[in-house]
Amino acid sequence: MNDTLAGWLQILALVGALALTYRPLGDYMAHTLTSAKHLRVERFAYRLGGVDGDADQKWSVYLRSVLAFSAVAVLFLYGFMRLQNHLLLSIGMPAVTPGVSFNTAASFVTNTNWQSYSGESTMGHLVQMSGLAVQNFVSAAVGIAVVAALIRGFTRNKTDRIGNFWVDLTRIVVRVLLPLAFVFAIVLVAGGAVQNFHGVDSISTLVGDHQSLTGGPVASQEVIKELGTNGGGFYNANSAHPFENPNAFTNLLEIYLLLVIATSLPRTFGRMVGDNRQGYAIIAVMGVIWAASVAIVTVNELHSVSSQAGHAAGGMLEGKEQRFGVWASALFAVSTTLTSTGAVNSFHDSFSPIGGGMTIFNMMLGEIAPGGTGSGLYGILILAIIAVFVAGLMVGRTPEYLGKKLGGREMKFASLYILTTPAIVLIGSGLAMAMPGQRAGMLNTGPHGFSEVLYAFTSAANNNGSAFAGLTVNTDWYNTALGLAMLFGRFLPIVFVLALAGSLARQQPVPATAGTLPTHRPQFVGLLTAVILIVVGLTYFPALALGPLAEGLS
Repeated sequence: MNDTLAGWLQILALVGALALTYRPLGDYMAHTLTSAKHLRVERFAYRLGGVDGDADQKWSVYLRSVLAFSAVAVLFLYGFMRLQNHLLLSIGMPAVTPGVSFNTAASFVTNTNWQSYSGESTMGHLVQMSGLAVQNFVSAAVGIAVVAALIRGFTRNKTDRIGNFWVDLTRIVVRVLLPLAFVFAIVLVAGGAVQNFHGVDSISTLVGDHQSLTGGPVASQEVIKELGTNGGGFYNANSAHPFENPNAFTNLLEIYLLLVIATSLPRTFGRMVGDNRQGYAIIAVMGVIWAASVAIVTVNELHSVSSQAGHAAGGMLEGKEQRFGVWASALFAVSTTLTSTGAVNSFHDSFSPIGGGMTIFNMMLGEIAPGGTGSGLYGILILAIIAVFVAGLMVGRTPEYLGKKLGGREMKFASLYILTTPAIVLIGSGLAMAMPGQRAGMLNTGPHGFSEVLYAFTSAANNNGSAFAGLTVNTDWYNTALGLAMLFGRFLPIVFVLALAGSLARQQPVPATAGTLPTHRPQFVGLLTAVILIVVGLTYFPALALGPLAEGLS
């Protein structure tokens, strides 16, 4: 079988698997978020936390719960890493330095999982399992809980209550993430992924040299890093490491896992608002953007003329695993940067200028096609509100979305959401480029070097976590700056999303009229896609012109 046929077959298999999952998983998550019944284990968790499982919260209380939970998680994870050398299963690893501990705590709590360290030589097994892997579960659950609150803002009327964060968090972890992670961890182990408690073993190679190999609970962390769109690798090579991603089957499975929840959430949205067509419209926009990105990156990696050697070899093979090749590497790169996953099976720094530029642009879109667990859906719903507002301006009437009027208050929250992440990315990149000491961390000069810095802040602020490579970020300045970018990039948008949810929930719904914009038709799919591309293009085009576009044209 030639590479082209194999590439097309894996794309079709992936799309088919996601299509088969869309309805049952989406319906199940809708049931989970709307059911009035609590499981026994959930009631036990509520008693431990002193939570009334039947009491809903105002948006401000919901927000305080999110922030308080996340703040405690950051402090706990920071202390866990600082005390690592005194804990069980440390496998001889010393305490993690303060800068790396802060950066990593901020990274995993915000669902970013940016890593400025080498996992196999820095973290012991207990920290990996009870610290990092636990945050992989709960940070993903926080994103789904926030989008559930926003959906309730559309469905509830004349109330100041949008749900209970502690109930949402517990249900998502217990009913959705844990069962899926358990099943697919077994599949990964069966596919060859490592799962043990071995420390650092020295082995003799075929040529008589010695090599140190670190074992550990890899498969159990690998599955939730993909399923929860987290992305942190047990090993420095991430999903290019054969212990994490042994073969072509596990590679396709991991791509499926990082997409499956995010692609099913539009169905959950449609069920919760009582109109499945709304979910179909959202997933159609996501699908168009994802397919276009896959096509652009794959074509450029196969036929780029920027590298004559790569062109002669039949594709840009530098930085890619021979086990996967160009097609699977491009598919993984697009899927991981269009979600907030950040796992990589190849080095994006080695991609062609346009291919690498697309991975940056995917994150700049806000990772909404399909995006992170929860964060992708609430991101595209904010953009849908912007699109409806633009359409309202065109016809000169007050815009409405799902029966709720979009007035000045709602549009302020939506606009602040749209502006927050670009401000963090551009300010952070500008500061790094203005400081000679930080420019020295770039492996390359010129446009490619700028792309390395731009990618780093784009990845951090959008809570992606993947790295372009080529940039030395394990310094006090970068650990602090990127850590702050992750925190602000995660929680400031959540503030505006929950405030918007509260504002919508207080409204009395308005009936649809002849002038109401249908938001389930192909015309709206086209409008929303155009608004997404125009908003991002106008915001980031100057920065992209200085980096990947300038390199591609040179």
